[in-house]
This record gives sequence, C-alpha cells and structure tokens, in this order.
Amino acid sequence: MPVHPSDSAPPFNAPAARRLREALGMAPGHVAYGMRASYGQHHVTPDTIVAWERGLTSPTSAELTALAGSLWCSPGDLIGAARTLREHRMARGIAPEDVARTVGVEIHSYLRMEETGEWRGNERQSATLAEVLGLAPPDFATVTGRDEQLADFLRSAVTTRWQAYTRPITKLVPVHKGRLEEALQEMQLEYQALMAATLSWGGGPGRESGEAGREFLDGILDEFWSRMHTS
Repeated sequence: MPVHPSDSAPPFNAPAARRLREALGMAPGHVAYGMRASYGQHHVTPDTIVAWERGLTSPTSAELTALAGSLWCSPGDLIGAARTLREHRMARGIAPEDVARTVGVEIHSYLRMEETGEWRGNERQSATLAEVLGLAPPDFATVTGRDEQLADFLRSAVTTRWQAYTRPITKLVPVHKGRLEEALQEMQLEYQALMAATLSWGGGPGRESGEAGREFLDGILDEFWSRMHTS
C-alpha cells in the first residue's frame, strides 16, 4: 500500500485558480461538479471554489490535484512559490513513489526526508533529485536543509585554503566543479582584499576590527550563488 505524507495544504495560488477558471469560461459550480464527478471530491461545492479563489481557505494536496484536473492544468500552475522539497515535487505533479524510484531510495526514506526537510542522499542521488524536480542549485540547497552547512564550508574556504573545500561542496550540492573553483578563488581574493584594506584604514570606528570582512562572510551564500550564476 503506498505511503503518502500528511495531506496538508500546499502554498495555493488563488488568483491563478480564478484566472484559469475564467479563461475556460467555467463557473465555480462547473469546477465543483468536475471535482465531484471525476475525482470523488464529493464534499466540494461552488462555495468551496469561491472560498479558495478568495484566499479564505486553501485546498489540500488531494483537492489541489483534483482542482488542477478540472481546470485542465498541472498542479504546479496552482501552487505559489514552492518552499519545501514536497512542494517542489507537488508542483511537478510527480508521485513520491516515482521520485523515490528514480532517485534510488526507499519510499519510506524519501517520505521521511520530505517530512524533516533533511536530504540524506548521496552525490549521485542528489544530482538525480535536482534533475527530476527541476531544482536549481540554490533551491536544492534550501529545500534539502543544506544552506547552513554550505555557508560554513564557504566561510572556511575563503578564510583558509579554498581548494580543500571543492570536493565537500560538490558532494553537498550539485554544482559544476570548474565554476565552483572559479567562484571560490574570486571570493577568497575579494575577502583578502577587504581584510588588507581593513588593516590599512587604521582608526576608523569599527572597521579596524574587520567589519567589512564580517559583512562579506555574513552574506556569503548570496555572494556565492551570484558568482555561480554569472561564472
């Protein structure tokens, strides 16, 4: 018997639902009837559709799938900005069993990772997951709970020997090794330049203690992804 995560409400894009319905020339009653007749959502009424479109309530994942079918669109068309691994999967309209099988993990393990937000797949599985769900590297790092560890690696890379961190970072997130090396080298040079300038300022309130360097390290993730995007 398939195991599914709790049927909680995904981030629903209410204006999109209304636009799609109106574009099809359908009234809320038509949509509700389609969900009842074709998808077994017998509790859905025209008032339910109106409440969803007004943002008063949101459909559950099962209701969202039925609504998408009734509106001839994909669930992703009705989901707001995905914030979690599960939401990215739902936006693609892929069953958890299919993701688990493609990635090469047991379904129970995969569902557990969705629930906790902590991805435990190996490097190959991570690359496959990113491909299956269409995750850009920054999104992959966020939804798999790896932002903090990545930031720690990056801070160590720019403040010590960056070459020692290329392998750990490529194991953590699916990025191109060549672009990674370029980005790390550039970031280290910029950090060193900031620190050298700090030493030469002398006497400026706060700056002599490395304020510029700390600011750079605090924003290390944004700096890194910006450089990876433009490399």
